[in-house]
Amino acid sequence: MPRLAIIGYGKMGRTIEELARDRGFEVVSRIDPAGGDARDVTRDSLKGAEVAVEFTAPAAAPDNIRAALSCGCPIVVGTTGWYAQRKEMEKMVADRKGAMLVAPNFSIGVAAFGEIVKAAARALKSAPGFDAHISETHHSAKKLAAAEWGKAIPITSIRVGAVPGTHEFVFDAPFEQIRIEHVARDRRVFADGALLAAKWIIGKKGVFSMTDVLGG
Repeated sequence: MPRLAIIGYGKMGRTIEELARDRGFEVVSRIDPAGGDARDVTRDSLKGAEVAVEFTAPAAAPDNIRAALSCGCPIVVGTTGWYAQRKEMEKMVADRKGAMLVAPNFSIGVAAFGEIVKAAARALKSAPGFDAHISETHHSAKKLAAAEWGKAIPITSIRVGAVPGTHEFVFDAPFEQIRIEHVARDRRVFADGALLAAKWIIGKKGVFSMTDVLGG
């Protein structure tokens, strides 16, 4: 079984651990200053992990990524809010011939949903009378965008603490409407996707997203 390090032992980290063995992983390290096996990411604290998953906080993520890459450990990053430093992290991946996969949402369904929305946007962007709108209901601020639409898309965000996540994309015209919806019923869907990404990235080099995972 691949050896897995969990960086960040909060709700997501614990959920990942719950699913890890069933998904074919051995959890060898839990790194968190509040209740983990170790406080910081080091070669010793990684304990020979073949891949790490990182779900912490924006202020902590860049240092965790640097440390994992410095140790030659591929890393899957679910933390958001640190992307101002993303170019620096990507350069480090290239310089060290490492591997990093970054996603704001690890749901496999959401990744597929995004591709479906992009295809619909390409098909409809020149159609007369159609407008587009995104509606979200979920526990944190994550946005979906279809660049192919070529213009601003209004987003309605509804914050409900107990709802893992709902995304709805609407293409509306005067006499017809298309609605595309994804509903996450349990936060385990995100942990499951992170574990799929972790297994996929082992042995690879570069910077990746969930779209790469779906593409093989």
